[in-house]
Amino acid sequence: MMFNIPLPGGTTGHAVGGTLTALLVGPYGACISISVALLLQALLFGDGGILAFGANCFNMAFVMPFVGYAVYLLISGKRKAKDSGAAQTAGTKSAGRELAGAVIGGFAGINAAALAAAIEFGIQPMLFRDAAGNAKYCPYPLSVAIPAMMIGHLTIFGLTEAVYTAAIYLFLQKTAPAALCGDEILMGGSGSKEKASEAGREETAKKSWGIPVLLGALMIGTPLGLLAEGTAWGEWGADEIAATGAGYTPSGMLNGFSFEVLLPDYSLGNAPAVVGYLLSAVIGVAVLMMAFRLIAGFAGKKSKHS
Repeated sequence: MMFNIPLPGGTTGHAVGGTLTALLVGPYGACISISVALLLQALLFGDGGILAFGANCFNMAFVMPFVGYAVYLLISGKRKAKDSGAAQTAGTKSAGRELAGAVIGGFAGINAAALAAAIEFGIQPMLFRDAAGNAKYCPYPLSVAIPAMMIGHLTIFGLTEAVYTAAIYLFLQKTAPAALCGDEILMGGSGSKEKASEAGREETAKKSWGIPVLLGALMIGTPLGLLAEGTAWGEWGADEIAATGAGYTPSGMLNGFSFEVLLPDYSLGNAPAVVGYLLSAVIGVAVLMMAFRLIAGFAGKKSKHS
């Protein structure tokens, strides 16, 4: 989510990888992992905000992976088994259909999340007003919020998410095919055959060089968002919103919640912005890996005792 894309006019958007994550760990695992990433962004970098954490999780950790994954299942022909729990597939098991499902699922997922965010922005003027009749928070109604969010996502950001999903999906198919097991996590049973298959996938994934190379490439590309001069739509601070055309600063934003973070806006002291971004990416990935290992270890211990 640090991989921001600048647009004319100074704003930015970013790829999320919600559908891709669902293909790797299943939609439920994607919900957890993206929520952890959003929490890390908020606490470590001040990105996304503490008070908006719940809404961000709903949009990007719930709506996006579940919608994207549902579209993937529909197009690829895979569906959850209805019988004894054994994994079943329906339709043609072609790599082409699976790739198409991943691409269209990525596009659909990010646009579903954007629409959810647009509705959340647009209903605020109807729900929260001060004594003067002005909006207390977001001042833009649905007629403004939906086009503002959806135009960029139906074009540049949605296509970027689709290409991003396709590129990484193909890359992992060649270098770490065992990692693409989201459908089996969702549909698989609990028999010994499935457990053995899972162990084999984990072993193959451990030996693969593809995932570390991919992470490195994505981290190198994170400073792209520095090309944008403005703030992404809907992410304004109290000192920025009046200049967006609202003409006033909503009263609910005047005395907002202040929270000091370690690396604000992915900066590192007096280091150049590009260096700060790159080091923030390295630190973020390292902290995420430690968090996921702790979660996996806790889940493993709990399953042994159950």
